[in-house]
Formats: sequence, structure tokens, C-alpha cells
Amino acid sequence: MLDESLYTPTTVSIGPLHHRREELKAMEEHKLRYLQHFLQRPNVILNDLLTLIKNKEQKLRGCYAETIQLGSEDFVEMILLDVVFLLEILLRWSLSDFDRSEDRIIGNPRMIIDIRYDIWFLENQLPLFILRDLFELANPGSISLSKLTSEFFKYLYEPLLFDKDLLESHFSEAKHFLDLLRLCLLPPPSNSDTKNESMFSPIAPTIMELHRAGVKFKVRSTRHFFDIRFHNGTLELPKMKNIGNYTGHLFRNLQLFERFHCDTDTNNVNDFIIFLNGLINDPKDADLLVHNGVIENRAWDSEGLSDLLQQLNKNARMKHNRFGYVDLVKDLNNYCKSPWNKRRANLMENYFKTPWATISVIAAAILLILTFIQSVCSVMGVL
Repeated sequence: MLDESLYTPTTVSIGPLHHRREELKAMEEHKLRYLQHFLQRPNVILNDLLTLIKNKEQKLRGCYAETIQLGSEDFVEMILLDVVFLLEILLRWSLSDFDRSEDRIIGNPRMIIDIRYDIWFLENQLPLFILRDLFELANPGSISLSKLTSEFFKYLYEPLLFDKDLLESHFSEAKHFLDLLRLCLLPPPSNSDTKNESMFSPIAPTIMELHRAGVKFKVRSTRHFFDIRFHNGTLELPKMKNIGNYTGHLFRNLQLFERFHCDTDTNNVNDFIIFLNGLINDPKDADLLVHNGVIENRAWDSEGLSDLLQQLNKNARMKHNRFGYVDLVKDLNNYCKSPWNKRRANLMENYFKTPWATISVIAAAILLILTFIQSVCSVMGVL
């Protein structure tokens, strides 16, 4: 049973699925005001905008699984208002000569944050092609729509901090904003086969288990959030900052979109959640990642983070016996099973943890060697 609050906008409706909801009607006034301003821009003619949308009406309706219960005139008007609303926000946010303090949305930090997150919800999407078409028709300047989008979202979500160049490169292939985010998170293409063995378990060792085996943890510098590497005993993970309620909402929407609307072999979001849930299975696991700088969590405590991952993992499913981190999980498990790695980690933990401890061990070793030499010399003297 899906919790509708996790997929339902709280501030603004975009598209037909939550159109005319009573609790979102306050934003309709702002949409009309933005349309008036948009029509004052050079080369913007209302009839041209309406004609363009009307010509693409059937294609737009076909982008939604549900039958849209709106007549043609109401549907076209709704698309126009929502597209212009998004375009005006992108333009006003990104243009340096715009005075944000005079705008009741852009000048309100709380409202603009809420709108940004509403734009990611699966049931609050508009096809990007209609935004591109109206933007090109209006031709507000030389700046590209992908550039405006990257400027607006670059500080949206600290745990992801997605690369602007990556966002712009995926803009033309994305279906909508949520799909654009998903594409930016994907790991680089791999030539390895991710098909699982019949008895393979996707569960990775926990962070504490890896630590006891001597694994080191560090932040991975990568453009792709889902790109995780293990090499020479070091697990490199993406930087995760300010994980909280928005994180859960965002990943649940990504999960839902991936499960029901992506190709059958696409499962990167769910694979990432399954893998991360194996690593962080207890607050102590999260604490160790905080200590190593991988997690910078001011919003929740470590127990809240591990609880969030367990909740996300309940909805995660592998597809067609494939798992994107199959080789990584095998390498981590094999490393943990090695007796030598555990003995070495124990030695380092107990005898080489601090510089003074290291000096003491070396001094003891030297003393032992000198004692042995003295004993040998004594024996030789007797002979």
C-alpha cells in the first residue's frame, strides 16, 4: 500500500494529475500573474503558444498513464499556465538583472524550496519537450533551457549536488525533471555483465564488519552519485549531506518511477538503496561514516538515517535476477572473509593505532633483537 503523502505535492500542482486540488489553488493566482509577465516578453504571442500546445495535445495526453478528465480547452489552458509558471521561475532565478526581493515566490526562501521539491514528485511532472518547445518559441534570449535548469537546481539537494555539465548533457534525453535527476545519478556505463548467480545474495557486509576487516572509507570524487568503488582495501562512497525527510521523499519517487516507467533492465536506484542498506544496518555503521567524512548529517541522527534506509529498502526490488553492484558485493565479502585481512586489521588497531603505540612496538622489537644478539654473543663467548 503506497503512502500518498510521499508522492503528493504540497505547494503547487504541475500537470493534470493534481490539477484543481483545493489545497493547491492558492498557487493558481501566481500562475496567472506569471503568464501576464511572460506575455510581455519580446516575441511572445498568446495565440502562438496556444496553437503549439493544441497541436501537441494528443502527444501530451499520451505521456500520462491515466485518462485525463479535462476537455481540450481546459487541458490546453492548464498546460500553458504550468509551462509558463516553470519557465518564469527558471528565468527569474537565473537572470542576474532580476530583483528577487520584488517577487512573492522567488523572494520567499521557504516557498521556493517547497516548489523545488514539488517539481520532483512523480505525479507532478510535465514532459520536457513541451517546455523546450514553448521556450524556443518565446525565444527569451541566448541562454539555453538546460542552462537555466542547471542553475535553478544546482543547490537543490545537498546529498546529491549533481554536476551542472552532466545535467545539461542529459537534458535532451530526459522525459521530465524527475527522469533528469535519475539520469544524473546513474553510474558510468560498464562493460561488465551484472547478471547474478542463482545463489547470489545482494547483501553487502556492514560498515562495522568492513572496518573490522581493515577496510578504509573515503569520499569519492565523482560526477555520478551512484558510482561506488572498492580498490586496495578502500571503499570510496559519495559524499552524503543533510539527509532528512526530503531525502526519503525524493528516493521514494525515484524508486516508483524506475519500477513502473523505466526499461525492464533499469534498476539503478533500487540497487543503490539495497547496497546502501546492507552497509548501514545499524547507527554504529552511520557513525563510522560520519567519522570518516562520508556522511555530514546535521538534519538527522544516525539512528534516523539507518531507519530511513530500512524503510526505503522495504520497497526496493531486484529486476530479472540482476544487480548493479554484484561484483562490488563479492569483492567486499571476499575481503571480509580473508583471515589475513582480519589479523592485519587487529594488529593495526591494537598496536599501531597511534604514533606512540607504533614507536613502542618498534622499540620493543629492537630491544628483543638486541637481547637475542646479546644472548648469541654470550653463547659464543662460552664456546
